[in-house]
Amino acid sequence: MNPYALSMLMSSLAMGTIITLSSSHWFLAWMGLEINTLAIIPLMTKMHHPRATESATKYFLTQATASALLLFSAAMNAWVTGEWTIMNMNSYTPTTILTIALAIKLGIAPFHLWLPDVLQGLDMMTCLILSTWQKLAPMALLILTNYQLNANLLTLMALASAIIGGWGALNQTQMRKIMAYSSIAHLGWMTLVVSFAPGLALLNLTIYLMMTSSMFMMLMTLNATNMNKLSISWLKTPTLAASMMAGLLSLGGLPPLSGFLPKWLILQEMTKHHLGVLSTVMALSALLSLFFYLRLSYMISMTSPPNISNANLTWRKKNNPSLINPILVVLSTMLMPITPMLLM
Repeated sequence: MNPYALSMLMSSLAMGTIITLSSSHWFLAWMGLEINTLAIIPLMTKMHHPRATESATKYFLTQATASALLLFSAAMNAWVTGEWTIMNMNSYTPTTILTIALAIKLGIAPFHLWLPDVLQGLDMMTCLILSTWQKLAPMALLILTNYQLNANLLTLMALASAIIGGWGALNQTQMRKIMAYSSIAHLGWMTLVVSFAPGLALLNLTIYLMMTSSMFMMLMTLNATNMNKLSISWLKTPTLAASMMAGLLSLGGLPPLSGFLPKWLILQEMTKHHLGVLSTVMALSALLSLFFYLRLSYMISMTSPPNISNANLTWRKKNNPSLINPILVVLSTMLMPITPMLLM
């Protein structure tokens, strides 16, 4: 892609998110989300492949539907209350429509079906943007309006997301689809706690962004798009394979890695609100996710491909040293010691 066009699209992505984050008026927030959507579609179609075009079309249709619902809920609320401010959503119907609109934007179950298909048709860099940066604006609106939204509906969607995110990835072999279901499961945890402790949802989002970014960057370095390619990754870059194994276990939420921190704090918050059954179901759904992360870790670290050719082992890759990936790996695996500071 032309560097000038790329810089313009990336600037538009940043501007759309910043407009939504800094707005207090529904129309401005909607405008930021629209700029975000329109800026990423050319990035999706830059591969000139039928799958990429299909992904861009699916993404555009779902996001347009969500934006229309969001604007409709804001207009209905303005009709009832006479105000367009984000912090003044008091009517039942507009808040329910808004909850559904934000769920479609984020890919929370049962409105999750577009996310795995869209990610599967894109290159890794666009997948990274879609799984991280594109979640910021809708998540900010969800956190801003948390006390006005339908808490029962949010809890049901969170439970469905955690279960579907774990269940859906069990029979997947494509890394992009696995990361999509991982995103759905993590969004379920954020949605669950957003009504009770928005600060915890923000912490979970931050750790999720770090873990997902490091995972996608490692997949880009290894050029691995499916599980078979992961099994030869230790031949190419042993250090990166070990880092990826730690990153996957962190995504699964194993202690003492960073991914365990938000799950532990969220379950603690749920039990404080006497939601023991809900906490148990969420913890069991985390085991589903942990199974496929463990399977990937096993493939990276303990399997070797059958070598039937006369060629020598794969050459070690000489990567250009970049500080971003090691920093993200460290942050996504070693944040547990800051727990006492967070609890303060």
